[in-house]
Amino acid sequence: MNKQQLLNETEYKAVRSSGAGGQNVNKVSSKVILNFDLNNSKAFTEEEKELLNDKLAPRLNTKGTLILQCDEDRSQIRNKQLVTKRFIELIETALQQDKPRIATKIPKAVIKKRLENKRRQAEKKQSRRKFDY
Repeated sequence: MNKQQLLNETEYKAVRSSGAGGQNVNKVSSKVILNFDLNNSKAFTEEEKELLNDKLAPRLNTKGTLILQCDEDRSQIRNKQLVTKRFIELIETALQQDKPRIATKIPKAVIKKRLENKRRQAEKKQSRRKFDY
């Protein structure tokens, strides 16, 4: 994954934010929206695109575009840095392959302990029963 190529393919748009800032909110476009077209990206191989499409499916729109936004800070530059950092982290975590789960065998001591507890519980309940003669 080439980060520089990724960042070249991203589009940023600044819009007016609804967050903190008082009158500053009404004058300055501090909210940053990042758009990344995953399907037309040249930064990934076809296999990587498939993996990203699967893992990021809830975050992609119908055209296969990833949209992230940030309006945490009053500064447009800081918001751009934050959304870019989130984007890179999101892509890196989505590209990581999950390790296959290896099924383990239940230890004999655990099975023995469970059966012993069952036997004790059964004896306890047996001793509470009324006898019919």
